[in-house]
Amino acid sequence: MDLNRLKKMDLLLVIAAIFLCLFGLVMVYSASFPIASVDFQDSRYFYTKQLHSLGIGFVLMVITAVFPYRVYGKLSPILVVISIILLIMVLLPGFGVERNHSQRWLQIGPMLVQPTEAIKLVMIIYFANIYAKKQAYIAHFWKGVMPPLFILAVVFLLILKQPDLGTATAILLPCGFILLCSGARVIHLILLGSIAVGGIGFLAISAPYRMNRILSFRNPFADPYGDGYQLISSYHAIASGGTWGKGLGHSIEKFGYLPEAHTDFIMAVVLEELGIVGLLLVIFSYLFIMYRGVRIALQAKDPFAKLLAIGLTFQIMVQVIFNLAAVSGLLPITGVPLPFVSYGGSSLIFMLISLGILTNLSWKNTHKIPRATLQNGGYNHGTKHDA
Repeated sequence: MDLNRLKKMDLLLVIAAIFLCLFGLVMVYSASFPIASVDFQDSRYFYTKQLHSLGIGFVLMVITAVFPYRVYGKLSPILVVISIILLIMVLLPGFGVERNHSQRWLQIGPMLVQPTEAIKLVMIIYFANIYAKKQAYIAHFWKGVMPPLFILAVVFLLILKQPDLGTATAILLPCGFILLCSGARVIHLILLGSIAVGGIGFLAISAPYRMNRILSFRNPFADPYGDGYQLISSYHAIASGGTWGKGLGHSIEKFGYLPEAHTDFIMAVVLEELGIVGLLLVIFSYLFIMYRGVRIALQAKDPFAKLLAIGLTFQIMVQVIFNLAAVSGLLPITGVPLPFVSYGGSSLIFMLISLGILTNLSWKNTHKIPRATLQNGGYNHGTKHDA
């Protein structure tokens, strides 16, 4: 552990993310106080829980920012095994907790934990670590490309059983992007991409509830009181906000009209209360985070750091795109939260851990690892540096 890293990390990146967290905290309270007052007789119920998660996440962000980042690569196989065990436990009677017809949570003491939020991060670390070591034979399909994909397939299928195709896809895309940036052959990428697109398309239309989501996405007004209700309510919120919005706290749709107003559809409340100006502020913050993340990746001096920075940045942006597109009707509703902003303790905590690792990679003394060491399947332990 090196506390000097805190002085050398990308503070602008941290400031942008913390701004989104604080903005999200305000909007969680605004969007949730009607339902919190009715269901829990405490208007600050969700706000307080989100505040606690923010505190835990901030502490973990600082911790992950000061540990040598290569430690995460070495631990990634163990973390993958633990995460898969947790995903299996979610599906077992007596362990998994079901909400809204989906079994995605584990009850750990007083807390509900969503293992899929952990596996998003763990798979990125694992893929970056494995493909950094496979640089010498990444052109070989079975030896260089395929081994990590078997693990990804297991994770994908376990999440699909919850069922949660949106999150499974949100994990698949960053891992695929890491593979792309690792130097895999174009023909291999085209083959795998075609299989992935075809498979996701088949899964999307094979389950009746997913097909209903697609139909309601194409024309929500065909079923305005059923599958199209949530999207129509989102449209009302967005349209009524205009340029400047109705004012903070003055949303109408959050009073029982818009389902999941403080979680997946919090951006609809932002648009209703703060208008297009609020939307642009949020989008600019995400674009700035993306810019800083790409900058960190370009400046990284070893393959693992580069691939890890790429994966973490891409993961954030995929979730942003999925969420905003669903809220605005550009994509079917996926159930993917808006990073740093939507209510959800597991999501917020692991997003802040991801941010801590990303800022860790921004430390200027990221040292290059000799290619010979990578070909031997490990990092150079003889160096005096602990980056």
